[in-house]
Amino acid sequence: MSEQQEEVAKDRTAVELFAGGGGLAMAVQNAGFRPLLFNEVARWACETLAVKADRVPPKQRPPIPEPGQRPPLVEGDIQKLDMSYLADAGVDVLAGGPPCQPFSLGGIAKGDEDKRNMFPQMFKAIRQIRPKAVICENVRGLLRPSFAPYFEYILRELELPFEEREPESTWQEHDATLRERIEQAKTDPKKRYVVRAIPVNAADYGVPQIRHRVIIVAFRSDLPVDMDAFEDSVKRTEYSETALIRSMLGLGEDDYWGRHPNIPDHVRQRVLARLPETPPADDGKKPWRTLRDAIAGVCAGGKALPPITDDLLDRTDHDLGGFTDHIGWPDARIYDGHTPNELDRPAKTVKAGVHGVPGGESVMLLDERVRDKSAPDGWRYKHRYMTVRETARVMTFPDEVKLAGPRGEQMRQLGNAVPVLLGEVFAKAVAAALDKAENCK
Repeated sequence: MSEQQEEVAKDRTAVELFAGGGGLAMAVQNAGFRPLLFNEVARWACETLAVKADRVPPKQRPPIPEPGQRPPLVEGDIQKLDMSYLADAGVDVLAGGPPCQPFSLGGIAKGDEDKRNMFPQMFKAIRQIRPKAVICENVRGLLRPSFAPYFEYILRELELPFEEREPESTWQEHDATLRERIEQAKTDPKKRYVVRAIPVNAADYGVPQIRHRVIIVAFRSDLPVDMDAFEDSVKRTEYSETALIRSMLGLGEDDYWGRHPNIPDHVRQRVLARLPETPPADDGKKPWRTLRDAIAGVCAGGKALPPITDDLLDRTDHDLGGFTDHIGWPDARIYDGHTPNELDRPAKTVKAGVHGVPGGESVMLLDERVRDKSAPDGWRYKHRYMTVRETARVMTFPDEVKLAGPRGEQMRQLGNAVPVLLGEVFAKAVAAALDKAENCK
């Protein structure tokens, strides 16, 4: 009888830049990548990361951790960070979400001229580290027609990151050079990447939130990665609005109202009244997860969060069920352009805020209602701010993750993060693509 050797799991490694509160970092680790380095500049995000990482003193070269050791955390400006010591470490994945304010619909939208544009630092890191793959998340604003030429330039820079831009040249001049080099196709395969940009809605991946983003993935071109197969794998989403509508109409095996039997009838009727009269055809997918699902623990298979009643809206931690940061906050308002989240829909996009007002839109409509003569039907639904823990669940952060800082800074970390579940889908697909490519070599 022939001996069968047990397959040894690969020691996959990752570097995380612009790590923030750790959403993408958790996703990459959940996919089996061991972190070699975290970098972040924001004070409170660093405090959050420091729970599972070791700070490196300024100007000291970070150590390369062995399996089982805590990764180093370099706190500070990435422009001052030299990562060339990792060139021979065989880094599998470089992951990060460069600050998105230059491209966000809610930001100033100065585009490539904005000093907060950190894409050049991603390209510098690629030159220094030479990772096998890159995962980069950013806002959908990158895809706006007004930014299309510059976004295409970003993708070409990622394809040829070793073709550095001259300090005095414009991006248009550098883009012309890149186009010429790409057409020549003479670049060393280890210095060239194959790139795909994939628009996503996090709700389609089981995240209880409407969050439109673009995920950019690149593989080093010396690796025989089947890019079409990779893209197909991450685009085959499991969740849909169609399936949510059908579950609310009592069609199929997933009964939304059966999952939430204590919803008041007037809420149920309000939700059903806006559904289409003709049921959509079955698409074979699972229902979008809703804010109510997140609070009830359906998404993560956890416990339901205790309710926040009016008497708990006092900024005080009442230790409700032992959940951290499940704290009521007073004075939530609804006004034009500031509409609330509804429990029976995926939450609106969690935002980091503009001009220092993080989480300003995190208001939710409740099941309770009160008489109001000014309302069309004589009733007004009550509302309140979402707690940090509820918002963390919407971002699919595990309940055990404690975010550092005051409420505003916690919400800022969440608004800047990648939903863990969304990032995990892409990180697992990257790991699978690398495994297949390396087995073919």
